[in-house]
Order: sequence, then C-alpha cells, then structure tokens
Amino acid sequence: MTPEEREAQNYDELAGEYVLGTLDAREAARVRALMETDRDLAAAVAAWEARLAPLQALAPPEAPPPGLWTRIAESLDPTPAARRWRFPWPAFGIGASAVAAGLAAVLLLRPAPEPALMTVLLTSQDQPAWLVESARGELRLAALNLPPVAPDRVMELWALPQGATAPTSLGLVPEGGRMVVTPRSIRPEPGMLIEITLEPPGGSPIGRPTGPILFIGRLQAAAGS
Repeated sequence: MTPEEREAQNYDELAGEYVLGTLDAREAARVRALMETDRDLAAAVAAWEARLAPLQALAPPEAPPPGLWTRIAESLDPTPAARRWRFPWPAFGIGASAVAAGLAAVLLLRPAPEPALMTVLLTSQDQPAWLVESARGELRLAALNLPPVAPDRVMELWALPQGATAPTSLGLVPEGGRMVVTPRSIRPEPGMLIEITLEPPGGSPIGRPTGPILFIGRLQAAAGS
C-alpha cells in the first residue's frame, strides 16, 4: 500500500468514526476544525453522511405524548399559572399531594427503560460493513456497504449472548440489506456477539453456522442512552 493509499484509508476511517459518533468530544471537535481547511477530510465525511443517510429509515416514527404542545405553550406564556386561574387552594393542595404521591409510586414501581444498543459489524480486514441497532426488544440491521453474494449462497444473521455455548439464528439477511427482527428465545444485551455467516440456500441446515463468518461485532450501549 502506497503512502497515498494509507492516508486515504486513515481519512476514511476517521470520517466514519466521526459520522457514527464514536469519537469523544475532543476528537470530534478536532475533526470539525480540520474539515474547514482539509477538503479531502470534508469529502470523506460527506461521503459517510450520504452512505448512512438511508439508516434514518430504521428509526420508527414516534407520536408526541399527549399534552406536549399544551405544556410547551404554557412554558412560553410569561403569565404565571396562579394568575391565570383561581383555585380553591386548600382543596387543590390536598389533591396535588395525593397526585404527587401516586406519581411517585408509579415512577418507583415502573421498570427503567432498556438502553439502546448498537454495533458496527466489521469485515476480517476491520472495515465497517453493517450497522446493528437494538431498542425495545427489536434488532435492526442495515448495510453500510452491501456485499455481493454468490447465487448459490445466502447470508444468515446470528446472535451469541455472553455465556452461551452456541449462537442463535435470527434469520436470513434479505437481498436489500435491511432487516428487523424480534428475537424470541434471546434478549439483546450489552456484550452480545452479532455475526453474519455465509450459508447454503435456505440457511444453515443444522441450526448453527456451517459457513465462514463474514462480519462480526458486539452490542454496546449507544451514546447518550
């Protein structure tokens, strides 16, 4: 590999880490500063952003919670609520205390939300190839660089929880490179190994991988979760 090719590869890896959000705050700030004068780095970042843009379709639409717009409007109104309405204060105080106590009980008894998990599946040359995200029990797979597959072979997705002795098949990877599954017998968790193997048509006939591992990664808590 020539020095020019090595430098281009380093730019591509740095740009990929920046767009995926795996750099710490200091490194991310350094990349932003470099992009102002380094056209090659800016081009590499733009290429990664264009490559990952289709992954926005993986995030399901979320409806705002009831009353959100009312609360926003009230927060923007400079008139205090106590001046807009007149409450029977003693009765309101008792009722508010009861509501607060009930809300506290609900918050204490409600289980904490599961953290979002993600990993980037790498090739044997440590090149990013697939993005895997897990939230609310679902596992979403999307290709960063969709690899060609021989007509007589298919790719199969597997999950191996920590401590397990054999991976569990999550199904065949569709030709389009996108996949959403809800594992039944296992639960996505930090440290779980995710891999894609090359199998005969219809998938592995023995319930465990028979072909080579093409891509592999380990689920970790997503930044900010």
